[in-house]
Amino acid sequence: MLPMRVCGEPDSGFHKLSLQRAPPSNSSLTAMTKDLAKIDDISRYLSYILRHEPEAIGLHLDTEGWADIDSLIACANRHGQPIDKAIVHAVVETNKKKRFAISDDCRRIRAVQGHSTSTVQRTFPEMVPPEVLYHGTATRFLESIREQGLKAGSRHHVHLSLDISTAIAVGKRYGKPVVLEIQASKMSRNGFKFFRAENDVWLTDAVPPQFINIID
Repeated sequence: MLPMRVCGEPDSGFHKLSLQRAPPSNSSLTAMTKDLAKIDDISRYLSYILRHEPEAIGLHLDTEGWADIDSLIACANRHGQPIDKAIVHAVVETNKKKRFAISDDCRRIRAVQGHSTSTVQRTFPEMVPPEVLYHGTATRFLESIREQGLKAGSRHHVHLSLDISTAIAVGKRYGKPVVLEIQASKMSRNGFKFFRAENDVWLTDAVPPQFINIID
């Protein structure tokens, strides 16, 4: 198996699952399963810290959400979460939704979007959206959505996706899923601004109910 190398780091010990030259042995599969479980745990931890509560470990984020990787590692270890550069890079590289980004100089990391902390005010390029976008939620929220539309809540933006399958996956996090079709182009023509994050998540400040169709 070929180990993962990122940003000039030494061999990390994590297995690069996509590059297998021979079928893995049982012991290798066990090791890879443990790697994936650990990476998933650290990914959740980094989401919490880099999106919502950097102050929980005394970490500083700039207004664009960047944190110094060495500081992140030091702060996390001081607060009982052992991590190192190898696993930080592994989390970034293996995250299917591309929730994190590492700077070109490999010294900083940030969550791409989804922030609720007031210290971060990310700027995104304003773009003309496609005709429709989608939002996944749970059926228990429909009454409120019909009355008030979609609001960002504790986050800085309402998150929208390009496809129904992604919206369904998001909705499942909150209960019985339901997909909302957002008339994005019509909103744009009526003066609402749309932005797109690096991982292709579309963002807007709010969606009034008249621009929402519930997909049965």
